[in-house]
Amino acid sequence: MAAAPFNLTRVASLKSPAEFRAHCAALGVEIPCDDEVVAGGPSPLSQPVAGPLINGKRIGNRWAIHPMEGWDGTSTGGATDAVRRRWQRFGTSGAKLICGAEAMAVRADGRANPNQLIITEGNQRDLAELVRLLKGAHASRFGTVDAADDLVVGFQLTHSGRFCKPHDKKRFEPRVAFRHPILDRKFGVTSDAQVFSDDELERLQGDYITAAQVAWEAGADFVDLKHCHGYLLHELLGAHTRPGRFGGSFENRTRMLREVVAGIRAMGNGIGLGVRLSCFDMVPHRPDPARAIPGKLGPGIPEDFAHALPYRFGFSVDAADPTRIEMTEAFEFVALCARLGVQILNVTAGSPYYTPHIQRPAAYPPSDGYQPAHDPLMDVARLIHATRQLRERAPSDMLIVGTGYSYLQEYLPHVAQRVVRDGWTDMVGLGRMVLSYPALPAEVLSGASLTPKLLCRTFSDCTTAPRNGLPSGCYPLDPHYAASPEAVLLKNAKRGSA
Repeated sequence: MAAAPFNLTRVASLKSPAEFRAHCAALGVEIPCDDEVVAGGPSPLSQPVAGPLINGKRIGNRWAIHPMEGWDGTSTGGATDAVRRRWQRFGTSGAKLICGAEAMAVRADGRANPNQLIITEGNQRDLAELVRLLKGAHASRFGTVDAADDLVVGFQLTHSGRFCKPHDKKRFEPRVAFRHPILDRKFGVTSDAQVFSDDELERLQGDYITAAQVAWEAGADFVDLKHCHGYLLHELLGAHTRPGRFGGSFENRTRMLREVVAGIRAMGNGIGLGVRLSCFDMVPHRPDPARAIPGKLGPGIPEDFAHALPYRFGFSVDAADPTRIEMTEAFEFVALCARLGVQILNVTAGSPYYTPHIQRPAAYPPSDGYQPAHDPLMDVARLIHATRQLRERAPSDMLIVGTGYSYLQEYLPHVAQRVVRDGWTDMVGLGRMVLSYPALPAEVLSGASLTPKLLCRTFSDCTTAPRNGLPSGCYPLDPHYAASPEAVLLKNAKRGSA
């Protein structure tokens, strides 16, 4: 008989910060949490960032918005009304750092979906419009044009690598950094011809360099060179088994970053630099069929990795036991970023494609995921403490953005305030939460009470939708998506995958 599902204590059932802390203590994890949230000027979250100036600007508060793909651009990588709406909502959020807004492919065949934004000269006008719309919405919401003077907006540059879907939303066309003994089967890698050659990677550098120039001319304050979530540059960091100039040693595995940065500067481009980094990884996970119950996926368990030891197929993962993290190389990577002049390090972990629990703690899994095998607060705590370790090792002129806070729900402001006040992170980054509740940062800063019905409850529809070829958005809580034709398609897709 299948085991009973994990008996999860819902965050909303915890009636006070004291109950929240007691629950965390019972789990054996530490998540700092203040009793009261301070409003206005005295709040740690309202303080300007004391670290680097980005394009001459001092970031005005401690809230950031993570980049999120919308799957809703044009077929040529331009903006649509749905994209414009999202960027305007980010502008009214009150967050003073827009950490990429969404991932932009540096070339068409590197898209994660056929409707991803592409950062090319042909789309520069659309991208400049998005910046103007976001800044205009921010200025309108907060009173004056000057309100945008401490607002910093970046573009995230990416090639999706193993997860490319440039032509068909349901069909992977992977290009990879190396052959992976577990992921190749799952994502359709069947030939060495799908592995980027050294020459191809060198040519790809030119696309990143050109994209950074487009970003600068479109009005972005910085570019985020995406090294996370299993996409190409993150996969290169784990290319221990790859021969040639881009694999093996740490120096080779970070060559792409070094040479792209050098190329950007050689162009005379003074744009600010950021990196979103998956600072640790684990072996891919899957649902446990032995513990599934009707209508639900089983809890997550590691894929069989005995045949893949020592595990040399990831970054910041223990080679002897890839269910454990090992962050020595992440610390080395931070030191490299400092030498290269990277000003913003946005922290994340793993990949939503093969380890969603470690980077996107949730009560409800996406359709291609698995049920939580333990309380997701344990995964939140891991992210918070990893961010703290990076903050302790990074220079003071590098800005650290934390992650994993959406699952905290009612206690997000209490934890955010405490980790900033105690110096565990410089900024609190929000992803899924601002899809359902974009005004949360502004309301916390103003002292307004939270609106529980808008809080992200981690239903994962924003992930399940694109997994089924639909635009990403908060279908349960955002009326725009709830009333869309895609909501019916999503409901049917979920019913079919249950």
